[in-house]
Amino acid sequence: MQPRRLAAAGLRSALSSFRRTSPAVRDGSLASHVSQRVSRVCGEKKKTELYQELGLQARDLRFQHLMSIATRNNRIIVRMEFLKAVITPEFLLILDYRNLNLERWLFTELASQLSGEGQLVTYSLPFEFRAIEAILQHRISRLQGRLNTLQPQILETLEALVDPKLLSVDRSKLHILLQNGKSLSELETDLKVFKETILEILDEEELIEELCLSKWTDPQVFEESVSGIDHAEEMELLLENYYRQAEDLVNEARELRVLIDDSESIIFINLDSHRNVMMRLNLQLTMGTFSLSLFGLIGVAFGMNLESSLEEDPKIFWLVTGIMFLGSGLIWRRLLSFLGRHLEPSLPPHVCIVA
Repeated sequence: MQPRRLAAAGLRSALSSFRRTSPAVRDGSLASHVSQRVSRVCGEKKKTELYQELGLQARDLRFQHLMSIATRNNRIIVRMEFLKAVITPEFLLILDYRNLNLERWLFTELASQLSGEGQLVTYSLPFEFRAIEAILQHRISRLQGRLNTLQPQILETLEALVDPKLLSVDRSKLHILLQNGKSLSELETDLKVFKETILEILDEEELIEELCLSKWTDPQVFEESVSGIDHAEEMELLLENYYRQAEDLVNEARELRVLIDDSESIIFINLDSHRNVMMRLNLQLTMGTFSLSLFGLIGVAFGMNLESSLEEDPKIFWLVTGIMFLGSGLIWRRLLSFLGRHLEPSLPPHVCIVA
């Protein structure tokens, strides 16, 4: 059976069950355990031993869904994309943590958050509250970071593309916009899945109760939940808080999507406007060429070297030339006037409202 890398962070000091890591160990899984005093031990453990210690079946840790929060045998099984975790009332187990972002979070932020240095709002509540909040905070921070990276890139690209002075569109900018649009779509999908995962729990009171692990294992916590602090309500407030944060990110992403769609319309309008200007100029030049060609027939007639009495008069050349240019100019102006009347948009009819 192939080893599974895992990391554990929690509030118990029973670290003897983990073996020290060694290159010679091949049948185990890499583990990191952080106790309540923020001490951490790395080791390896077989998956069968892991299942027995957690009281779970192998199918419980298959993580079939990209994002899920479920309870099994008084254990909370969480998957947030690359983050796979098991939460108990005493410790937090992170599986397959050999991911750059997960390692940085695990070894630099998670321990301080669980010990109270991370300023978690659930610090005074049982351990599973802190573990869930730390995971949700990590996930929402990752989503926020992706949005913060995309937003300035999209705005800068759109600003360059919607410039009305440009006669053509930069293909490289369009390619960048296309890639950013795909990344934004992926972010919107991840936010949607995150929201739906939390909403499924908020819609079921029993699921919220099951997430309060210490309530059912610690009599003191159960008594506090009955007489004082309602842990189920605190869990609901915690989930609602991150649901609202995800909703805010969804709204920001939606605004970016609308901005992209509107900018695409502006780009097409600018291109159509420039295309219309070029077509109008081409039509005007065609009319001018037609006018010159029409009256140029007079010059053709005089250039056939046929003898007539007109060529004997020295003023005829200038007269014919003047008639050609004057006639061409008059015809061209006439055609331009006709073009202007038919291409200018008609004014809306006046409406008189009588009160």
